[in-house]
Amino acid sequence: MASVDLDRPQGLTASQGSTTPANRPAKLTVEPTFCPTDVADPFDTVQWEVRSAAIKDENGGVLFEQTDCEIPAQWSQLATNVVVSKYFYGEIHTPQRENSVRQLIHRVSRTITDWGLEDGYFASVADAENFYRDLTWLCLHQHGSFNSPVWFNVGLFHQYGVKGAKCNWHWNRETQQVEQPENPYEYPQGSACFIQAVGDNMEDIMRLATSEAMLFKFGSGTGTDLSTIRSSKEKLSGGGKPSGPLSFMRVYDQIAAVVKSGGKTRRAAKMQSLKVWHPDILEFIECKWKEEQKAHTLIESGKYEANFNGEAYSSILFQNANLSVRVTDEFMETVERGGKWATRFVVSSDDGPTYEASHLLKRMAECAWHCGDPGVQYDTTINRWHTCPNSGRINASNPCSEYMF
Repeated sequence: MASVDLDRPQGLTASQGSTTPANRPAKLTVEPTFCPTDVADPFDTVQWEVRSAAIKDENGGVLFEQTDCEIPAQWSQLATNVVVSKYFYGEIHTPQRENSVRQLIHRVSRTITDWGLEDGYFASVADAENFYRDLTWLCLHQHGSFNSPVWFNVGLFHQYGVKGAKCNWHWNRETQQVEQPENPYEYPQGSACFIQAVGDNMEDIMRLATSEAMLFKFGSGTGTDLSTIRSSKEKLSGGGKPSGPLSFMRVYDQIAAVVKSGGKTRRAAKMQSLKVWHPDILEFIECKWKEEQKAHTLIESGKYEANFNGEAYSSILFQNANLSVRVTDEFMETVERGGKWATRFVVSSDDGPTYEASHLLKRMAECAWHCGDPGVQYDTTINRWHTCPNSGRINASNPCSEYMF
């Protein structure tokens, strides 16, 4: 982002720094690196032009359109369409609506810089300004970009005074407590990826539904491994049979469908995984492909469009999450030797249904070929490569599977 030098007190090494107020870490000096120093305003380093931005469906119907947008001349029309439709704040045709990339980047870069200055990160105001100029230049010239929650949320309160209902949480450094702010945009949600756990009880299963909805509301994605939920083949303590994870996946799927990410037309990002030893593993492997076949039937009738936003796909289940099976080395070795794979009950660890291991792997491949899911996560390898094993095993990932904890 920028060249950073640590202006340390005499005789203090990096390892000796302390975060206590009496002995705070050295502040940052930021030398100008990207934005030319002979240009007064970083936004003057590009040529600007006025364009329209539009998103259309496969039939040419307009799903979104905004005219008279100020865009850097070197930006592609695709970049224009995406940024204007997804990241510009405000209702179209109102004074609150952003109409320039200049506004968007300034809103975020200025807020982040001001936070750094207020929290004492920079050695001087001049260093903070160098940081702002370089950060703005990098975004403006498309050398880097923030994640969606940052563009959605950061700066709305600090630059525009936007307020919302109490619904998120932040860390209060004064009280050393997690608290709910009165205005969620004062402490905006800037993280894109979350990983959550769920317990085998109704209260926690419903808590997960609520927390997922609130993460989607502000533009973030979340992943959960559902292997902790007892299977549909087990028993409840008071008699009867449990619903199993797939039944609750229906609820989670509909929440993700309804709560558009960041309040935009962007779909929610969600990952659900199941370990290969879970008794409901075959149903999990096949669930999305079975639903997909229903959509194919509706489309082939000629009454419904094949568009994934159309009624055929919106009427079926399991379309709003990535699904992955967490396989182990033991399972893959069982496939290699042509053996049988025994599942086990979640609560009692008694034996569950037994399958030909090769059949399970083949069904994973067939269903993924048909509809893209399930993916595979190599549970043994992931935990073998765990860099912080004392913090506990890795059981789940974010929706894109590049974050494990």
